[in-house]
Amino acid sequence: MPDMKTTALAALMLMTGMGTALTAHAADGIVRHPEKDFPISTVIEVPAGAATIYLSGEGAPVQDRKADPHTIAAYGDTQAQTRAALESIQGELKKLGLGLGDVVQMHVYMVEDPKLGRLDFDGMMKAYTQFFGTAKQPNLPVRSAFGVAHLGNPGWLVEIEVTAVRAPVR
Repeated sequence: MPDMKTTALAALMLMTGMGTALTAHAADGIVRHPEKDFPISTVIEVPAGAATIYLSGEGAPVQDRKADPHTIAAYGDTQAQTRAALESIQGELKKLGLGLGDVVQMHVYMVEDPKLGRLDFDGMMKAYTQFFGTAKQPNLPVRSAFGVAHLGNPGWLVEIEVTAVRAPVR
């Protein structure tokens, strides 16, 4: 919990325009502090009484059934895998009566694309920005992206886990 000095300083910065712009308080009480010129939030405030939902890591389902399911060819490049993983997460959330706008935290685990010889952060971002920060779905989660040595499925380049919030009924 922040001390009074920290809280007072933050309030002063916001009142004088020196702090990060706040997203308006949503009807559900969740407040998002967006990252300037980047499609993530730096901080999200969740109201008391909200339910927290943790989704296990999701990778892309097989896209090419003719390819060996233990190879990247079966799942596509980083952009295709990110898009498919987010669609899968969207489906899981829908079963719970939630959507991607309810996601407050995201961890993206990525391995090096052997064709590129590096992580394809740009490919991940191209898919991510189709789902977050759009006119249709403006809510931005806090997010971390990690480069890892391996994922559980050798064909995956990306695995994504999210935390969502169901706001309390008022």
